[in-house]
Amino acid sequence: MIKQLPLICPSCSHGLAVKSLICERCSTTIEGLFTLPAITRLSADEQQFILDFVKASGSLKEMAKHLNLSYPTVRNMLDDLIKRITVAEKSHTLQP
Repeated sequence: MIKQLPLICPSCSHGLAVKSLICERCSTTIEGLFTLPAITRLSADEQQFILDFVKASGSLKEMAKHLNLSYPTVRNMLDDLIKRITVAEKSHTLQP
């Protein structure tokens, strides 16, 4: 089972930030308060859509075939994703 990165505080439902990073090779630790990049704050399905889109060389036609959906449906999915990323970049939070 792959552990998913938690994005929302289980106590108050506020977005989480990263406090420390560690090198698995040499155990160097870097501490601070780091905001997660917008792409990491997307759902697993949204991240997979982006990966598939890049693998399809940005072709909505190929994405439609891959997802077995119509071109307009995939175009709408991409438009919605662009809006969510834009909002996330401006506000540092991600609204569902």
